[in-house]
Amino acid sequence: MERYDVIILGSGLVGLTLAIALETSGLRVAAIDAMPPEAALGDGFDGRASAVASASWRMLEVLGVAETLRPHGCAIHRIEVRDGLQRNALDFTTAPHDDPLGTMVENRILRRTLHDRAQACAGLTRFAPVRVIDQTRDDTGATVTLDTGQVLAAPLLVVAEGRNSASRAKAGIRVAQWKYDHTAIISAFDHSRPHDNIAHEIFYPAGPFALLPLQPGTRSALVWTVAAKDAPGVLALSDRAFLHEIEKKSGGLLGTASMAAPRSSYPLGFHHTATITAKRLALVGDAGHGIHPIAGQGLNLGFRDAAALAEVLVDGARTGLDLGDSQLLARYENWRSIDALSVAVATDTLTRLFGLPGRPASAVRRFGLGAVQKIAPLKQFFMSEARGETGALPRLLQGAAV
Repeated sequence: MERYDVIILGSGLVGLTLAIALETSGLRVAAIDAMPPEAALGDGFDGRASAVASASWRMLEVLGVAETLRPHGCAIHRIEVRDGLQRNALDFTTAPHDDPLGTMVENRILRRTLHDRAQACAGLTRFAPVRVIDQTRDDTGATVTLDTGQVLAAPLLVVAEGRNSASRAKAGIRVAQWKYDHTAIISAFDHSRPHDNIAHEIFYPAGPFALLPLQPGTRSALVWTVAAKDAPGVLALSDRAFLHEIEKKSGGLLGTASMAAPRSSYPLGFHHTATITAKRLALVGDAGHGIHPIAGQGLNLGFRDAAALAEVLVDGARTGLDLGDSQLLARYENWRSIDALSVAVATDTLTRLFGLPGRPASAVRRFGLGAVQKIAPLKQFFMSEARGETGALPRLLQGAAV
């Protein structure tokens, strides 16, 4: 039996970030994944990218990841929000010397950078590709049996397996969930006009149409939400027709477009667990909550989970507590549950509000956008939310080590 301080089931972006944070603070960590590492490290650009909020970026700086990512990232200094192609946009603009609202990074580069950083962590052992064939949790600890015959033990299991977590289901944790009948079309494109580090969020009744600066100059990421029944047709369009739709939907904001990545899609839904802890178990990231990408906060919610759990566990280890102690898990639950739920409810409400058809609904939305534009404190609040700087921030998100 191999013993660790923490066993993490799943080593995606959130799971691996948590593993690095814990190992950096002196804990022995096992990270288990069914996917071969090389399968997630392909060189081809698939169009998937994430907006890393400023607070999350500070954590990546502390963990020794951000400097490698910096040449590949593109800062967002302004966000323009429109109801359709209205001329006057609600804008969130940073001051000249302020942190950006976020930094766009290709997912493949983020994965590879975290992978390389994990390779340098002597106290982090990765098991992949392997399957967990049995797991137990009792008063004395938690054990995991792998299909290789290895048995791992630790005081705590952390579940970072994503939306369809088998370990969450095995633990009997209830989940509220529904589908939006929407599909997100993901891609990237080059354009003739520079984006000037501006992200555009254009709301249509069928769903938001987001243009996100991906590389300095003239490349942007696309997240286009369409009705689920229309997704096969959009994916089947020729490149020429698809680019024409991008130019039309964007109102020519970025000029002439050309393809920079293949198209992909995924169905959109909402899920939120009744609790993010159980006996000797904690959920992080999409294992605990999944939201609409309307505000680009999904990954950042997971990073906030990782930062909070790392702080709770490291503080517990320094005071000699059992890392599966119910008091530690209660601290994590209390810290993260309200924030995660409030963001989930807010994104769900925005999705439904901006999806209402008709002129009266559009008039109400435009009035609301105009009001936010004019009310400075409210506008500043939304900018702080975009940066991930609201609420009680864990030390990692403040740029300090735990």
